[in-house]
Amino acid sequence: MQATHASEQAGSLSNFHFKLSAEQRRLVGDVRAVVQGEFKPRGEQFMNGAFPWPNIRKLAEMGILGMAVPKAYGGMELGVFETALVLEEIAKGCYVTAMAVLGEVGTQTRIIATYAPESIKQRLLPGVAKGEHLLSICMTEPHAGTDVGAYKTNVFRKAGKLVLNGAKSLVSRAEEASAFVVFSRVDGQPGGEGIGCVLVDRNTVGLSHKSRSHSMGGEYLHTIEFENCELAEENLLLGPGSLKKLLSAFNTQRCLNPAISLGISEGAFAEALSYARSRKAFGRSIGEFQGMRWKLADMWREIEAARGLLYRACAGANPFPDPLLAATAKIYCNEMSVRVTSEAIQVFGGYGFTDEYLVSRMYRAARYGSLGGGTSETLRDLVGKRLMSSDNPQDVFDLPDF
Repeated sequence: MQATHASEQAGSLSNFHFKLSAEQRRLVGDVRAVVQGEFKPRGEQFMNGAFPWPNIRKLAEMGILGMAVPKAYGGMELGVFETALVLEEIAKGCYVTAMAVLGEVGTQTRIIATYAPESIKQRLLPGVAKGEHLLSICMTEPHAGTDVGAYKTNVFRKAGKLVLNGAKSLVSRAEEASAFVVFSRVDGQPGGEGIGCVLVDRNTVGLSHKSRSHSMGGEYLHTIEFENCELAEENLLLGPGSLKKLLSAFNTQRCLNPAISLGISEGAFAEALSYARSRKAFGRSIGEFQGMRWKLADMWREIEAARGLLYRACAGANPFPDPLLAATAKIYCNEMSVRVTSEAIQVFGGYGFTDEYLVSRMYRAARYGSLGGGTSETLRDLVGKRLMSSDNPQDVFDLPDF
């Protein structure tokens, strides 16, 4: 992405705008064609928890699953911004597929690509790019989510091996994943400073699936346990004292999660706009009534405001986004998505309340955004602390560097 100026006068912002490169436009166009032509028509079949394998295989053929994989391992090595654009497009047609792709292009893959030893990169990353390996991230525990410092899962060193014990909940893709990236305490060290990260292959003895719950959005979320799981020492991706690195990588999720929220909103808006044009009442389309036009105008305004916040946060990622910008974008996109999809249902009237119409499924999917990747409450506190730490309050309004 680049910023262009029609005028070269210093300080002139009147013609400042986002401009996608030809490559970025081609990428978005290719994904849009597949999503609208194939994924959207069959989206309903994945609402019962079935994994969208046909869609994943198609995206693997296109190279999309390798967006976060370095070129040296067969990937596309694209930035956070391009990845967000793609997830936005996928979410317009199928939320379940967008969430499945998030697992391959998000935090877990980027942690491996950035911090894993060479042997693990060579073993996993080419398969991720080809769709042969799916990765799952394990953070939340039955007793702790945002409070990372309270995690009980622990890995300790024993006779040249690692031994992992603990439990993780609300895990996506647990039945399909080839490997799990697990946030864990290391050698029992207390607090946030004791948190590191280990890689666990799915066939590891002692790894078990204890339960699963069907979510509003359609996918299953799992609880898994690790009981004396023996791992090679190289599977310790990051040792104690690495929480800052892990959370920096996790900020990527705080741009990609809202990209899905944005896409859901755009998809719901398109459905509502089409319906407002075709549905007749009192001899004319309902979109000709002022009350409906205002509703559509407000939906569009919210979507465009969210897009600006998100694109700015993504554009500055190097390699990970700024925490303040990512948190701000995530809060707004997540909450906007619930409002817009709710209004889309209102446009449809009673029909919008039925599962026959896509807007009903999109409304349920939108509710996930503010729960995963950091709740809105947690992120508001993060933003507030960051603002309070500024020496000069006016600095927070400096002109942005895109």
